[in-house]
Amino acid sequence: MDKVIRFSVSLPEQLLNELDKKVSTQGYASRSEFTRDLIREKIVKDSWKDDDSEVIGVLTIIYTHHQNDLVQKIVDIQHDAEIKIMCSTHVHIDHENCLETIMIQGIANKIQDFSQKIGGLKGVKFSKLVKAAIPAS
Repeated sequence: MDKVIRFSVSLPEQLLNELDKKVSTQGYASRSEFTRDLIREKIVKDSWKDDDSEVIGVLTIIYTHHQNDLVQKIVDIQHDAEIKIMCSTHVHIDHENCLETIMIQGIANKIQDFSQKIGGLKGVKFSKLVKAAIPAS
């Protein structure tokens, strides 16, 4: 386990009260745990700003499978992608709609391009990329 370093932070009383509310309502064990999560979240967010960084994500799409050639276009984009498709899941929501999640890994700007290509296809009703990365401990 990494060595833990303690440091102090000065906050206005109102901000500290808000922090304590978040710690309590979100079930954190301590202010430190909450603060560590905030720092990790910021590091992950910043890693996506660096176009050359290796990141991971999950693209969630909902689409009508009756749209001409849509499924084939989605498959073609995946096969032509310059990123790693780690896994995909496909669920039939109803007679008209499908839900698909695509877990992806690669360079940030290539993942974003991939996401936009699929999200922009005619027949895609919803598209959202969840951006993730593995921050250092």
